[in-house]
Amino acid sequence: MNKSLSKTQVLIMAVTTGICVANVYYSQPILGAIAEGTKMSLEEAGRLPVLSQAGYGIGLFFLTPVGDRMDRKRLILILQLLLIASLILLAFVHSLPLLYACSLLIGTFSVVAQVILPMAASLVTENRGKIVSIIFTGLLTGILVARVYSGFVAEWLGWRYVYGISAVLVGVSAILMQADFPSTTERFAGSYAKLLGSTLQQFRRFSLLRIAAVTGALAFGTLSTFWITLSLRLSGAPFNYGVARIGLFGLLAAASALAAPMFGKMADKSKPANTLLITTLLILTGVASLRLAPDSIIPVFLAVILLDIGVQATQVTNIALIYTLDSTANSRINTVYMTTYFIGGSVGAALSLVAWKHGGWEGAQLLMLILSALAVCMTLVFRRQLKM
Repeated sequence: MNKSLSKTQVLIMAVTTGICVANVYYSQPILGAIAEGTKMSLEEAGRLPVLSQAGYGIGLFFLTPVGDRMDRKRLILILQLLLIASLILLAFVHSLPLLYACSLLIGTFSVVAQVILPMAASLVTENRGKIVSIIFTGLLTGILVARVYSGFVAEWLGWRYVYGISAVLVGVSAILMQADFPSTTERFAGSYAKLLGSTLQQFRRFSLLRIAAVTGALAFGTLSTFWITLSLRLSGAPFNYGVARIGLFGLLAAASALAAPMFGKMADKSKPANTLLITTLLILTGVASLRLAPDSIIPVFLAVILLDIGVQATQVTNIALIYTLDSTANSRINTVYMTTYFIGGSVGAALSLVAWKHGGWEGAQLLMLILSALAVCMTLVFRRQLKM
């Protein structure tokens, strides 16, 4: 029997995903306002987004696998209620330790997005790639809009309203998520400790998961290297751009969110191996385009578009792929994939600074070339296994 979701249900999932994940990124553009309003230094305020990211990592590993042990609909509600409480608390507290604690908790409970994705995959049997890609587009949009929203609200109302209004939005999305969605019935029967152990076992269990996870990590590592070193490149000769002008390049990333559903459809209609080869080649082409005219800004524009589309399309294709492995373990499989994905981004970020220190923009390009070429090689070497 074919199972599917209505357009309204998919839209609610996508919007909820974006609303929740955006909370991790709200503090980044308003650190100055937070520091001024709480009388803390910029260095102290700078720890807030770090704690949010750390909290997201904690929630990703310790909370999202629980979606295989209890009803995901109920888990989403619990996480949203805890997220609302953390947002309201942050909107009122003045103590530095409490601000830090709230930032950590907000990141932890914002993993609602990583529960919704496997929930959607388990509720459909047709057009899974298309539906998952639409919901993932909601996640991307939430990340992109977060910085614009928080900057606008902080400027006109004050930084605390950023979190107060967000608490209301999360509350509305929580009501919508509970209104018209079926409960999941498949459960992991063991204890929580066994659940975490089983999460680690998924990496050994599926070769396709290992391929997807490593490919995704290499792709995200390339993107992290690009964005970190791009600001250093554009702020120096021959461009000498200011911070505001450099920030405008982030608007081009919106193209990736618009392109994601297209690759989700491709994953449904064609062999995932072919789609994945196209997406990783887009990343490699984006890196190579930087060599076209080193002192021109046009190759940078091209690289931004190709890299963002390529990485996000790789992500959508991989997610559609891994959700075909075992519907009873979607949350654990998602945890393994996303954890590996973020590790790739972190390693890429760390290596990018080393590459820049020793080789400048040339060194960064070499690192990006190696990472993106390895991603293509992963797809080619294991192409037969990816034919599903």
